[in-house]
Amino acid sequence: MNLRIEKAIERDVPQIIRLIREFAEYEKLLEFCQVTEEKLCAAMFGERPCVEGLMAFDAENKAIGYALFYENFASFRGQRGVYLEDLYVVPEMRKAGVGLALMKYLAKLAKERGCERMDWQVLTWNEPAIRFYELLGAEIDESERHWKITGADFERLANVDG
Repeated sequence: MNLRIEKAIERDVPQIIRLIREFAEYEKLLEFCQVTEEKLCAAMFGERPCVEGLMAFDAENKAIGYALFYENFASFRGQRGVYLEDLYVVPEMRKAGVGLALMKYLAKLAKERGCERMDWQVLTWNEPAIRFYELLGAEIDESERHWKITGADFERLANVDG
C-alpha cells in the first residue's frame, strides 16, 4: 500500500473534522462531538496553538487516518512527553499498518523534540485498540483515573469574582 504520513496543515482541517466525527461515532460519543472547523483551526493554527496533527493519506490522496497530540510534562519523573488525544484510522484501512505508521511518526517526532514518553487514554470496551497498543509495548496505568470539569462547574470555578 502506498501510504503517506505528514504533519497536518490548515487545509486539512475539513478532513480532520470528518474523521473526528467518524471517530466519535465509532466510540458511541457522537452526541458529544461539538468541534467545528473554526474551533479546530484556532486550536491548531491560531494565535496560541495548543494541539498538532498528523494525517495519513492513501495513494489517491484520500485522508485515511489522523492523530492529534500536544506536548506535556510528567513532573515526578521530570519527563517531557506527548499526549495523544486522538488516533483514528478509517475502518477499511485498519490492520493495514496505518495506525502503526502514525504512531511511529509521532514517536520519532517526540524523540526529536526531547520527549521521553507518550501517553493516551483508551475506552475500556475498545479491545482492538487495547490489543494494538499492547503490541507496541504500551502498558495501562490502572492507578490513575481521568477527571474533568466542564460546563457550568468550569464556569463557576473560573469565575474570578466568585
